[in-house]
Amino acid sequence: MTDSPVPPPAAAAHEEPLETPTPAATDSTPEPAAAAPIPDAEPAAAAPTPDAAPAAAPEPTPDPDPDAVPDPEGTTFADLELRPELMQALTALGYEEPTPIQREAIPPVIAGRDLLGQAATGTGKTAAFALPILHRMGAVARDARGKHPAALVLVPTRELAIQVSEAIHKYGMPLGARVLPIYGGQPMQRQLKVLNAGVDVIVATPGRALDHINRGSLRLENLDMVVLDEADEMLDMGFAEDLESILDATPDGRQTVLFSATMPGRIGKLARKHLKDPITIQIERERTASGEEPQVRQNAFIVSRFHKPAALGRILDVEAPTAAIVFCRTRDQVDQLTDTLNGRGHRAEALHGGMTQEQRDKVMGRLRSGTAELLVATDVAARGLDIDTLTHVVNYDVPAAAEAYVHRIGRVGRAGREGVAITLAEPREHRMLKTIERVTKQKISVEKIPTIADLHARRLEATRAALHELLVEDDLDGARVVVETLTDEFDLMQVALAAVKLAHDGLGGGEPEDEDEIPQPTIRPEHSGPGAGPPGRGGPKGKWDKKGGAGGTGSPGPGGPGRPGGKKHATDGRPMTRIFIGAGRMGHIRPADLVGAITGESHITGRDIGAIQISDKFSLVEVPTPDADQVIAALKAGTIKGKKTTVRREKF
Repeated sequence: MTDSPVPPPAAAAHEEPLETPTPAATDSTPEPAAAAPIPDAEPAAAAPTPDAAPAAAPEPTPDPDPDAVPDPEGTTFADLELRPELMQALTALGYEEPTPIQREAIPPVIAGRDLLGQAATGTGKTAAFALPILHRMGAVARDARGKHPAALVLVPTRELAIQVSEAIHKYGMPLGARVLPIYGGQPMQRQLKVLNAGVDVIVATPGRALDHINRGSLRLENLDMVVLDEADEMLDMGFAEDLESILDATPDGRQTVLFSATMPGRIGKLARKHLKDPITIQIERERTASGEEPQVRQNAFIVSRFHKPAALGRILDVEAPTAAIVFCRTRDQVDQLTDTLNGRGHRAEALHGGMTQEQRDKVMGRLRSGTAELLVATDVAARGLDIDTLTHVVNYDVPAAAEAYVHRIGRVGRAGREGVAITLAEPREHRMLKTIERVTKQKISVEKIPTIADLHARRLEATRAALHELLVEDDLDGARVVVETLTDEFDLMQVALAAVKLAHDGLGGGEPEDEDEIPQPTIRPEHSGPGAGPPGRGGPKGKWDKKGGAGGTGSPGPGGPGRPGGKKHATDGRPMTRIFIGAGRMGHIRPADLVGAITGESHITGRDIGAIQISDKFSLVEVPTPDADQVIAALKAGTIKGKKTTVRREKF
């Protein structure tokens, strides 16, 4: 296997990985593999007549080849021999097929091996470590479990801590799993109360985990497993020292699992120090040959989950596809979305593995004949479909892997025909779009959701096109008497306008008065340019500047020694505010401590942080002006290296 951050195209053959950030994402039944049609039974052999020659002895059936390698594509969660309680939970959630990282990681982790896994965001790695944790925990009855956690999962951000905690809770409900996320910004007393009551699994950001360890509220003597999720991002955010301190505080005999999207040298160094004879899993991805990329217009729309159905309906109204496939994650989502689209006047058909072959054939027949214009399907059910009339592919959610995206959009834009690929992305999925762009080396244009005015203009254009076609055909003599009669009383232009309005309304182009505008979420732009390397680092080699701190040029300016010339804007023009933190070199504060505290306690990332200046008794840190108050409030509520400190805007 080669070093690659993206899973193989096999991911396209699976439903969305078991990453369940919200209940809305998990209340549906994912798609099992579509069953092949069962061939007709052969006719029964006629009874032999007395004169018939004796039948030849049947040839012996050869023994199965012991060296034959099973096809991993057919692996199900049942094949991974998970506990019945876990299978019950997975069945209730509707999941059957593991993703590649789950298929390869779960058996060795259950067996107790340390593991070093490379997996991109969205490939299902949460289940790859959560299910083994719960499988082993299930060997102990709930009332016999200790008060202190058996597993600790470290993640870089509070959002991921919540997401992973919710996923583990859902999978572990039949086992009565006690799961607690701990992160900065949440009241410490609430976390202390739950810790004191007893937990099985802790999901934590490094800074807050270390705070609890130092105060003695998080005890690790019963710890069996430590998971480092998104390890490269934790190192980028300045958590290296915190991770070392936490790992040093864990029992020597613990099992360690490390997942990272990339494998830089510092990840290898961390693994060599803390992992014992690990299994290494690096999913190789298939690269698209040059010139074979689909020739399609690729657009994305950022929209909240709640507004997705309305946004999709609006987009389809404007695009007016001849035939389109809308890809969904689960069969329940397919059925619900099909009903919604039909309610909006579209001709949609559902296709998923819960249908018989006869039903599937009828659906495909209606799509190919033009009776239906939309096919709402899961990846598994849409395998092998080749529809000549297809003009659009819609990803109702961002695909889990770049190869799944390429495979989907490859169904349009063939043989020189124009195709369109549309992706609906929630704000949190914006980074996944950027990953797909980097892998495919193709631009995905982020567009605004069509407005009511856009929809009205598109409907008028459809009416104009229909009238133009009638005029070209020049078969209008039957209506001449109507026009001649009306022009005796009205102006010819008024007659024409009335006819156009009548045709427009008849084509379904009436004013959409009952619709509201769909909110368009804003996305924080990607930062680039000098000093925008790894978060909080400056210069082309990512080294800390000895004078100007981090992220700036490092040259002293008129603002004072080591201050970046009184800078009030980042290199990309964003306004910045300098905040005062009452801890400095005498308190053993390093730039990494400040970056880790800010990113751990607030919602901004290391890339957002500007120059850092550390003096003997205080530090100055630049943060984006719109986020300054939120950062100050978050730092006041938390601690830096386990201590409360003064935080405010710098006074000039």
